[in-house]
Amino acid sequence: MRRAGNRLMDNLSAMDFRRVGIWQTAFLGDAVLTLPFIQALKQRLPEAELHLFVRAGLDGLFSAQRELASVRPFAKRGVQRGLLAARTLGKALSAEGFDLWISPHTSLRSAYMARAVGAPVRIGYDAPWYNWLAYTHLTQRRFDELEEIERIFQLGAPLGIFADRAHPAPMPRLDLPPEARARAEEIFAGLPDGKRLGIHPGSTWPTKCWPAAHFAEVARQALAAGAVVLLFAGPGEEDLAARIAADADDGSGRLVNLANMLTIPALAACLGRLDACLTNDSGPMHLAWAQGVPLAACFGPTVRKLGFFPRGPNSRVLETNLDCRPCGLHGHKACPLGHHNCMRDIAPRRAWDVLRPMLGL
Repeated sequence: MRRAGNRLMDNLSAMDFRRVGIWQTAFLGDAVLTLPFIQALKQRLPEAELHLFVRAGLDGLFSAQRELASVRPFAKRGVQRGLLAARTLGKALSAEGFDLWISPHTSLRSAYMARAVGAPVRIGYDAPWYNWLAYTHLTQRRFDELEEIERIFQLGAPLGIFADRAHPAPMPRLDLPPEARARAEEIFAGLPDGKRLGIHPGSTWPTKCWPAAHFAEVARQALAAGAVVLLFAGPGEEDLAARIAADADDGSGRLVNLANMLTIPALAACLGRLDACLTNDSGPMHLAWAQGVPLAACFGPTVRKLGFFPRGPNSRVLETNLDCRPCGLHGHKACPLGHHNCMRDIAPRRAWDVLRPMLGL
């Protein structure tokens, strides 16, 4: 093995690769934020096959992504839980002849997988410490300096792929499967006339959720202004959506509750057809952002500085200044201080004042 110091500097820009694995088994938003890097990687290696490994359930979302030769699900919370399953998969993948393996995921299991696959070139971050045992080339993540998209691009530095604060990465392009686009077309063809506001009030993390009553107030304002309101929610969020719908519905037929009626690709396709969208800091936020939809996102336990916010002129982050923010990288099941003021104090009127001009109302 080469000296550790050189592993941070080796340049692979003159090398060609034919079979590339990209291991990104984090949450939905993390996978979406990897798309700009995947697109840059395909430009750098136009003849290579790119194979993306994602958390099970997300593979359908990227199945039509034109840069990818395949999208593979990994059931990290199911039948493939644990290091033994990772070893089994890694051994199977080692027979496929990957010559380049790239991982923006920093778990021990991800490092173990990289080592098990055995590609001759494996690129990862230089922390945690066990990455030094798993990867042949290491890069600095620069978490406190860069936003997440540019952090991922650090993995491309040995390949001659660059993006940083001075030269930010371009917006992604999300290619959706035909059946998802057809489902969205079916839904939107049946909507009444009016500007379309999408509301997605859920999140994996409860403290990331703006109060249901606040979402309902914005929905009422939008309906009163003549907009059509589409309410989106995933499995387990049906009651939340039902409470908002019951509180906001004015009987006009312009509030449509689509809770748990859509696959993730169909959700993305519907979000992409909106005139504006209101969300928490969540995966659907990234799906809307990636398609250039005007977006207002409520941030409470998380902050822009963490680097996962929707950027660009079409996006606005709504937040309050509190000394306790951020209280974590993701959020918590309950507010550590018991008040949840980071979300409660974002007034519905603030959100509507942002959304109304986005809708042209």
